[in-house]
Amino acid sequence: MPESGLPPDGRPALRRCVGSELDLAEFGRSYWGSRALLSHGGDYGDLFSLQAADELLSRRGLRTPFLRLAKNGTVVGDSQFTGPAGVGAEIGDQVRDDKVAALFASGHTVVLQALHRTWPALVDFATQLSSDAGHPVQINAYITPAESQGFSAHYDVHDVFVLQVAGEKHWTVHEPVHVDPLRNQPWTDHSEAVAAAARDRAPVIDDVLRPGDALYVPRGFLHSAKALGGVSAHLTVGLHTMTRYLLVQELAALAADEPSLRTALPLGFDPGDPAQLSLVLDEVASLLIKKIEQTTPDDLAPRLRRRTWSGNRPAPLAPLAHAAAIASLSAETIVHLRAGLRFQLVDGNPVRLLLPDRTISLPAATYPALSSLTDGASTRVGDLPGLDASDQLVLTRRLLTEAVLTTEPQ
Repeated sequence: MPESGLPPDGRPALRRCVGSELDLAEFGRSYWGSRALLSHGGDYGDLFSLQAADELLSRRGLRTPFLRLAKNGTVVGDSQFTGPAGVGAEIGDQVRDDKVAALFASGHTVVLQALHRTWPALVDFATQLSSDAGHPVQINAYITPAESQGFSAHYDVHDVFVLQVAGEKHWTVHEPVHVDPLRNQPWTDHSEAVAAAARDRAPVIDDVLRPGDALYVPRGFLHSAKALGGVSAHLTVGLHTMTRYLLVQELAALAADEPSLRTALPLGFDPGDPAQLSLVLDEVASLLIKKIEQTTPDDLAPRLRRRTWSGNRPAPLAPLAHAAAIASLSAETIVHLRAGLRFQLVDGNPVRLLLPDRTISLPAATYPALSSLTDGASTRVGDLPGLDASDQLVLTRRLLTEAVLTTEPQ
């Protein structure tokens, strides 16, 4: 693995976010989490467009919270743009396209949320980017009327790539007032410092994004944007960065396995009294340090897998077609590892296939075939090594049923 911690080359989604001029390893070393970056010369028309936004708002039956509207930092209440779905659908919060149109015409920004779950091109893009970057991904779209601003200067608690898809938007980015904020440290905790920094400090980026431009904003960096002469649309691709504090949290959670740390505090104990705390704090700290020092990577890894691997779903699976493929499985069937699936293959007896939500145990003899199936290449069932024809079908059928494999091209 490269020094930057990025996976090997062949990361098409990350490449599109960073731009073609900068080496990805250099991005990892010099920009990731520490510096904003503006790049030009991309093309995101295949991912999203104003026409795609109109289709989602008018024909896809969106409900809250897949949509927000805001103007000058104030978010509109859901009831102002939703209503009943009509006959045959007991839904009371479906998006009303006529109300959205009126609000947009009056200067409100449309925020389409979680497009990594609702728009096919971005579902696939998010799956690839999560694999490329190693961090969970979410994607929102911001469509802003001419000369309008949806949100004032603020910071996010995750890293973002801004991909401009339509119109022009003027972006201003400032250094953080609170470096590397965690998810429980929102910008509103520092709202006065944020406003002062945006007003008084020189920006690190003060430029106009046009279609095909990309902007990387690390978490904590202040940013605001204003549409210029026409309607502007950009994608905000959020990377929910895993931090060292994540390990601290899980190490502390492991302390629940230590009986001496589960012992009750004295009867009548006042946790707000420093004098009383001093009687137990040293002992508790020593026990916690001992527990942490005894913890091994093998102890911690399963907890982190459960917590992080499910951050993004793997590539979509067509249930009816998949069931048909299982029913018609033969030695000639071509199968593929499901794109975006997080896993670890552990040799042994039994062989273990570790997945985000479960572990599949299989006979030791299946290891060569499993290695072939999980290396990312397409495989003909009859070519699986180390198994006879019957066992090839049994193994493949099991992994198809577990949604580890698919017969659809990736």
